[in-house]
Amino acid sequence: MTTATARHILVDSEEQCLQLKDRIANGEDFGDIAREFSSCPSKAQGGDLGQFGPGMMVKEFDAVVFSADVNTLQGPVKTQFGYHLLEVISRN
Repeated sequence: MTTATARHILVDSEEQCLQLKDRIANGEDFGDIAREFSSCPSKAQGGDLGQFGPGMMVKEFDAVVFSADVNTLQGPVKTQFGYHLLEVISRN
């Protein structure tokens, strides 16, 4: 079975998600931004979600995690929880 490890930042608005994406693209640390702004409990680990397989996350999130290039910033990805920035750390 394919598995992935990923980290994410969850916020309430697309606008905030895009602002944070710009900050990360301009060199700010993903983990620091996650700890400060994410509304997900994973923020305590810098947004790290650990390892998971297909179907363990909501479908919109899964679709990106299992198709995006590894180590690239993705988002905003809209789900029932809000807007996500995500980065696939590894996939095998």
